Amino acid sequence: MDQRDASVPTISRLGPFRASVATFGALIGSGFRRYATYRQATIAGTFTNIVFGFLRCYVLLAVAEQAAGQRPGGYDAEQLALYVWVGQGLLSVIGIWGWTELADRIRTGDIAADLLRPIAPVTAYLAADLGRALHGMMTRFGPPLLAGALFFPLHTPQRWQTVPLFALSVLLAVIICFGCRYVVNSTAYWLQDARGPITLWTLGSGVLGGLYFPLRLLPQEFLVMLWLATPLPSLLQAPLDVIAERDGPALQAGLVVVQAGWAVAMLALAGLLQRRAEKRLVVQGG
Repeated sequence: MDQRDASVPTISRLGPFRASVATFGALIGSGFRRYATYRQATIAGTFTNIVFGFLRCYVLLAVAEQAAGQRPGGYDAEQLALYVWVGQGLLSVIGIWGWTELADRIRTGDIAADLLRPIAPVTAYLAADLGRALHGMMTRFGPPLLAGALFFPLHTPQRWQTVPLFALSVLLAVIICFGCRYVVNSTAYWLQDARGPITLWTLGSGVLGGLYFPLRLLPQEFLVMLWLATPLPSLLQAPLDVIAERDGPALQAGLVVVQAGWAVAMLALAGLLQRRAEKRLVVQGG
């Protein structure tokens, strides 16, 4: 018998790790391909973001003009313009709104199929969401920023570390937002219908996440409490402050550190709720 045929196949130590990485990458790719099929929706969404970008930019520039030479919230006019247009580009990347897939599958009972798969639901949905974010970054981030650069003077980053910190900040914001949405959707395990929590999330995440206006315009005491007590400012406010260079290098890096803490916390909370929900399903015989 051939020696190769007679040998016992073995699995190297890196085998399971490589398999996990390959599976996670495949799920990211599937999430990317899923959103890449909706070309007309991508074009329509990009156009809508650009239109609202003009409205928001003119409002904030009017605030800067009325400030009579002062810097409202610590921003100058070019930083405010950059804040608006980068924010419009990040809307579809971070994906604050619109995700109800988990709640819908819980309500219909299709979540049972997810629980039978060898990959934990939190991991599988996170990978798919990273694929969605990658598609948004490649297709919907650039056009609003380009439109803003054509019609408004935008702040140009002056520090070498700003762009790498911004990229890391956006990645952490995507993870934090996924964790928040997963937690909100998970309430369907106990409520059956999660439309109420999802509506509250939709309202609160936009206002307290820095979408409608820079949170630095709020009183300092309230702002500090908001940063430390909730993950909402880490969704949009943090990456936008990083790219606008509103703060010094130390505080700029500190914002990313706070985001990293919230990313770990929200993923841990999502995993905890999922495990509690699975025990509840077992107890109920589901």
